[in-house]
Amino acid sequence: MAIFRIDRRTELAPAEAWRRLTDWERHGEGVPLTRITVSTAPPRGPGTLIVARTGLGRLGFDDRMEIVRWEPPGARRPGRCRLEKRGRAVTGWAEIEVGAAGSGAYLVWREDLRVRGLPRALDPLTAFAGRLVFGRAVGVLLRDR
Repeated sequence: MAIFRIDRRTELAPAEAWRRLTDWERHGEGVPLTRITVSTAPPRGPGTLIVARTGLGRLGFDDRMEIVRWEPPGARRPGRCRLEKRGRAVTGWAEIEVGAAGSGAYLVWREDLRVRGLPRALDPLTAFAGRLVFGRAVGVLLRDR
């Protein structure tokens, strides 16, 4: 299993950090050669379908995901979102947690990233690449525009 974790702190309020991290279409800004589409009309929540298309032209793959848990942060509880990856090439899951930390917020991103056809012996490399790519995406999403 190529499981990885990203931990971050931000000066943003939990609600704003959540809003930015769940702005799915913007995720492509932090992941090279990737375009995100959401095929389910707002409001977002369980059942929302997301496709991340990575590649150049016809050479690429789709990372199809469905939100199966959606709990925005509340006054005294962290927000939690879980996506199940249901593509032909990419499977696994991702979980995002956002909660209060002092005057800002903390973020924990956990993911089990599986690429069909890659041997399990490459899981450590897949997890390392996932941490780099998604760590960059988190940075872009939390950064002031």
